[in-house]
Amino acid sequence: MELPTRKPTRLKGYDYSTPGAYFITICTKDRRLLLSEIIVGDDAHIVPQNNLSQIGMICDNYINNINIKYGNVTVDKYVIMPNHIHLIIFLHGTMRASSPTKNIETILRSFKTMVTKEIGHSIWQRSYHDHIIRNEHDYQKIWEYIDTNVIRWEKDCFYK
Repeated sequence: MELPTRKPTRLKGYDYSTPGAYFITICTKDRRLLLSEIIVGDDAHIVPQNNLSQIGMICDNYINNINIKYGNVTVDKYVIMPNHIHLIIFLHGTMRASSPTKNIETILRSFKTMVTKEIGHSIWQRSYHDHIIRNEHDYQKIWEYIDTNVIRWEKDCFYK
């Protein structure tokens, strides 16, 4: 039986350690609803709430530690949804001199590994989705998308 060929998900020839902004989406394996629960009230005036699960709280902790661990990396905006996480990550110039240059792949692999070790098993889909943020308009559009993701959960492409 011939295995399906995966198409490359990274921009060919692009150096993902280049300073700049990146929009990242990490999904749970089989899009399992493990990270949070979105509670929508019956009243149209009630704003949906995103309650993190225990695993979601672990993810939140490691996302907040990315800035500390890597020095010149900033997680500018993120949301933890039931089966995926959206982040805007900034790489600022060169990384700490004591460590080799880090790229997006290394940072995300480390994040997934730390969460996996703490909970005792992997919950992650292989790889991740990325988008290189090219300008201010692109950044604002993505910021708003992340900011309103909870409200649009039932229309989200990752909703199941």
